Amino acid sequence: MASEGVSASSMRTKVSTGYGRLDEALRGGFLTGSAIVLNAPASDEVPFLVAGFLRASEEQGLLICRTVSSAETITRNMGENVRSLVCSDKPVSPARNIIPGKGIENLTDVNLQIGEAITSAQPKRLVIDILSDILLRHKALQTRKWLTELLERLRSKGITTLAVLNPYMHSSEDVQAIVDLFDGNVEIFEKEAEGGTPKYLQIKWMHGIETAEKEFPLEGLAPERQATKDKTQGAIEAGLDKRRIAVLPFANLSSNPEDGYFADGITEEVITSLSAVRQLAVIARTSIMKYKGSQKGASDVGKELNAGSLIEGSVRKAGNRVRITAQLIDTSTESHLWAQNYDRNLDDVFAIQSEIAEKVAGELKIRLVDSEKRVIEKKATENTEAYTYYLRGRELTREMTETSLRQAKGLFEKAIQLDPSFAKAHSGLADCFLHLANELYEPYEQSIPKAELSVRKALELDPELAEAHTSLALIDFLEDNVIGSEAEARRAIELNPSIPEAYYMLSNTALVKGDGDEGIKAAETAYRLDPVGPRYVERLGSFYFYLGKESEALEFWEKTIELAPAGTYRNKMEYYMFKGNFEKAKEFFSMAEKLEPNNSWVAWMRGFIAAQTGDRNVAFDAIRKIEENWSGALDLNGIGFIHYALGDSDSYFTYLNRAMDQHLLQYVYPMYCPLFAKARADPRYTELVEKFRKQSWVTK
Repeated sequence: MASEGVSASSMRTKVSTGYGRLDEALRGGFLTGSAIVLNAPASDEVPFLVAGFLRASEEQGLLICRTVSSAETITRNMGENVRSLVCSDKPVSPARNIIPGKGIENLTDVNLQIGEAITSAQPKRLVIDILSDILLRHKALQTRKWLTELLERLRSKGITTLAVLNPYMHSSEDVQAIVDLFDGNVEIFEKEAEGGTPKYLQIKWMHGIETAEKEFPLEGLAPERQATKDKTQGAIEAGLDKRRIAVLPFANLSSNPEDGYFADGITEEVITSLSAVRQLAVIARTSIMKYKGSQKGASDVGKELNAGSLIEGSVRKAGNRVRITAQLIDTSTESHLWAQNYDRNLDDVFAIQSEIAEKVAGELKIRLVDSEKRVIEKKATENTEAYTYYLRGRELTREMTETSLRQAKGLFEKAIQLDPSFAKAHSGLADCFLHLANELYEPYEQSIPKAELSVRKALELDPELAEAHTSLALIDFLEDNVIGSEAEARRAIELNPSIPEAYYMLSNTALVKGDGDEGIKAAETAYRLDPVGPRYVERLGSFYFYLGKESEALEFWEKTIELAPAGTYRNKMEYYMFKGNFEKAKEFFSMAEKLEPNNSWVAWMRGFIAAQTGDRNVAFDAIRKIEENWSGALDLNGIGFIHYALGDSDSYFTYLNRAMDQHLLQYVYPMYCPLFAKARADPRYTELVEKFRKQSWVTK
């Protein structure tokens, strides 16, 4: 076997039996001065083969990769001998042995970055672990030109190079155009055998050298591989289901940063398309947006979201052209199951979304039924300008300020003007009216009829629009039509089994009907689909507490206190009030108030605490302030709640009945909250509930 000091030209005259089993799995003495490509589907073997290659030499090594997570996985315990250039589209913080890069959008810049890193690190060995990413992002001809220049530079400096290419992510023509540039081609493949499908290394070819043995098993060549197998098995045992999937925010690679709304919109549209597949559980947008710009690795994200698969991607918009890259990743191994880039006209964006959903389903061995295909392949509008207005409107709606909601309303109206048959735009407009009412920017009696008109128009245009059925479920509930609300929520789930808001509505209807177990079940499903969504976290925690599952509530709050602190603080405050620990209750009230001082709960709970602790003046002052800042929904309920804490049951029931007459009763507190348990023994409570259920069409 050649030593590190032997030249590449003399080394290539030797004949070896599989190069000593390929130098014991790419430790690489025989490779000196060469550039070898490792054709390998991403798997648990690849990081350890790459690590072994870098570790084998006592001289300096350089890893070129895309994420800090990859760098840490490969170079763990290597000390100062190996540095990593991280060419990420997201900001990379400087760290020990990490050289922050600037992404791979501009190949000239990539080579400049690599050149600077080589000058700084002076490596003798180098790993290119960005080759597949570049080939996805750029055309094969551009990638070949870039790689030719880079390899010439590396050979001239005598740097031994190993490049990793995932052949499953590219066409055979593109792969061939790239591997031809190297001095050798090595491949990882699986071979059917008794008891499983072990992986093998195969020497496809080596320029100037013949080998007597072309392939050999990987088993035993990478001792660290067992640790990864154990990690993967642990992930499987932990319940990471590949069909539970998270679509991470697509990176905006457009020259205009303001086009970020378009990348976020594509992310949401891909989530919607995948959600139509009944055998998939798709994590909601609220939970995945916290990973925007994150450097966390796929395995870490998978654990946090309990997701077995991730989709990552990027969007570049230029005029009427759009380039979208997407890749499906197994979170337990961080291997790429599928990847594709789409370079199309903007009006083909719907076809791209459909193709991504269908490809992902296929890779996860899911056969789509006709109804799923119909929903996935439906084109929302033929007008790309209307679609752009729609995406901008959705982005503004999520900001939830009065200004953003009114701007979004205007954008949806523009989209409708351009395409009156655009059902999603009508549904978006309905949501604007709903939010304007719920956030108390407009009176309910003014906004809800407009919301209903818009959402019914959306359903007239597209009866299979799940988001519109969900909005109608909320409208029906606000109008005390519980049976109608339940029917709309169930229809939404038939069309989109991964829509958390529909399960949230089912939890509401179940509790009105008195079915606490069904309410918890629906709330748990909503939480699983959106584990970071504050409203779902708060709802499930309160249901556990209200329905007597105290240990589950305490355990849940410990888990969610960092995910949704304000809601968890509110829940824990009520818990400690019920337990009579007023000091602890006040502590959590203060923390909740600090985070959300304008939340209507704060206004009445301040008075409730004062009344329970004997400070009647503060309690009555809280009532006075609520009356001065009259805004509807919670006010009548809140005043009643304070009167209850003051011991005035007559006023308590008077205010709750007034709230019910105005369709504003906050039913959960009087019907389920332990703080009001004594009032449920009063005959007036039975009368209230019976009247409420008749009004809500639950009973005749």
